[in-house]
Amino acid sequence: MAINTFPTVENCASIGREKDTVVADMDGTLLRGRSSFPYFALVAFEVGGVLRLFFLLLVSPFAGLIYYFISESAGIQVLIFATFVGMKVSDIKSVARAVLPKFYSADLHPETWRVFSSCGKRCVLTANPGVMVEPFLRDFLGADMVLGTEIGTFKGRATGFVGGRGVLVGKNKAEALTEAFGKTKPDIGLGDRRTDLPFMANCKESYIVPRKPEMKAVTIDKLPKPVIFHDGRLVQKPTPIMALLTILWIPIGFPLACLRIAAGALLPMPLVYYAFRALGVRVTVKGNPPPPAKKSTGQSGVLFICSHRTLLDPIFLSTALGRPIPAVTYSVSRLSEIISPIKTVRLSRDRAKDASMIKKLLEEGDLAICPEGTTCREPFLLRFSALFAELTDQLVPVAMVNRMTMFHGTTARGWKGMDPFYFFMNPSPAYEVTFLNKLPVELTCSSGKSSHEVANYIQRTIAATLSYECTSFTRKDKYRALAGNDGTVVDKSKMGNKVMGC
Repeated sequence: MAINTFPTVENCASIGREKDTVVADMDGTLLRGRSSFPYFALVAFEVGGVLRLFFLLLVSPFAGLIYYFISESAGIQVLIFATFVGMKVSDIKSVARAVLPKFYSADLHPETWRVFSSCGKRCVLTANPGVMVEPFLRDFLGADMVLGTEIGTFKGRATGFVGGRGVLVGKNKAEALTEAFGKTKPDIGLGDRRTDLPFMANCKESYIVPRKPEMKAVTIDKLPKPVIFHDGRLVQKPTPIMALLTILWIPIGFPLACLRIAAGALLPMPLVYYAFRALGVRVTVKGNPPPPAKKSTGQSGVLFICSHRTLLDPIFLSTALGRPIPAVTYSVSRLSEIISPIKTVRLSRDRAKDASMIKKLLEEGDLAICPEGTTCREPFLLRFSALFAELTDQLVPVAMVNRMTMFHGTTARGWKGMDPFYFFMNPSPAYEVTFLNKLPVELTCSSGKSSHEVANYIQRTIAATLSYECTSFTRKDKYRALAGNDGTVVDKSKMGNKVMGC
């Protein structure tokens, strides 16, 4: 059977399909890219580290040769073995839930999505391991059924081999489809390669998705559920070239990060801006920062209300001001406290005690706080806690935004003590600090506004400055989505999960 036997997906009508069932392949069909290597590489790096990624990169050329000259099934088995052997299944599921959806959603095929999203029942049939793709397909694309390759397990760890009927390609796909639907034929079948033809022949209508590298992915606004929270250290999709560059950069980047951190921690704060600039860390300052409070006149300190991008926000705020600004936190790792060039003060979660402590700190001078309570990577602001608005009317909103090209400087699942190192391991990290106008007294609680009104106003002001979107999501929402808990479990190996302000 030839591929050109079926019409292309552009010829498939998407109107009036609410009662129809669609079955689609994943790589090259639902996704624009045909290669699954980047997603295996993400699992390899996030679970197994740089050595596992290096092993996968070494093995991938042999997997490619086997794929083209022996069989697609055998080539995929090699990738599965190199990636998964010895890994905890729980770790694989964690990465599938917290890391992969961001990268999958950035490569969604527009024509396939047009048809897939219009149908009432959606099924994905893929050679990829089901454990790897199911969270994205079900939670973000609304798939009702996911039929993927089963991985072998032993005592909670992956063996590296496949289970069930083996890798789902060719006839195995057709058999899995028949087993799932019985004698009922799905209405629409979508595929992109010769090995998809057997299952497509079992559908009432079948369409080929032609390869068009120039086609742009589905935009975020057209997704049924935007990816607001995601985890993982890698910023860019690890194609083979990008994976190699990452591996080669780490032995250079880590010593460079240590040097940058040492400069920030040991040099006087007025010199840190210039030291960062000399070491490739760009700091851009906008707006007019207020002068420091004068203790001799009894003037209360200014409370800087910062959007929260990484635990380094107060440090870059201090860098922009040229003077150290203390920050209040819920918790940071002990390592982060040791290397921090500014004073950090832990909150107790007792509202009365925390309010009293913050007031006392403001009597001593300026103070920084991040009322979102945790970081968000995407252009969204989480809900602002309103406690700060009750304590002073000296409020200065600060819009913080950063740029990382290789590594994310935040994590919800890993050890937060490494966050500053990963941020400074980027070849040329950047921070932009924008000081907004001090809040007028008539907009503060001292003029009768409620603390929630003040907090919401500042959130909207910062969001408008950054062209971000305000949300009502909280720390608990983030950690439930990424780590499977509400972020309140204290674990010495993962201290710092409850960051506020630093």
